Amino acid sequence: MADHPARLAGLASQSAVRGKRKDEWLALFAPDARVEDPIGVSPYDPVGEGHTGRAAIAAFWDKAIARSDIDFRFSDSYACGDEVAFIGTIRSARQGVAVEVDGAFTYRVNEAGKIVALRAFWELARARTTPLP
Repeated sequence: MADHPARLAGLASQSAVRGKRKDEWLALFAPDARVEDPIGVSPYDPVGEGHTGRAAIAAFWDKAIARSDIDFRFSDSYACGDEVAFIGTIRSARQGVAVEVDGAFTYRVNEAGKIVALRAFWELARARTTPLP
């Protein structure tokens, strides 16, 4: 189970985000990859078309990931074809507040094992915020 290419890429992505290793994270993506986190219109994607290409994905990192401590609390994952879906919660902490979102988080890879699509299915209206001690 753990050796599915999409699962491996997803786990590597999560590890790089936890460790704040931007260059390592970006290297996991194909040149024309797309990140949609969350899918549709959001504060980080006002048009709702996602972030396509490494430059746009790097800019997404700077806005959404770099300033937070992020943890992935996934209860399971399901790999099918060239994709995997992780199910659970992402917790993001910064500026004295933690935000948790439940959802499904998918990674699709190409034949080289590079991520071509990272899609996050979660709802901003259902995000939970709590002050940090």
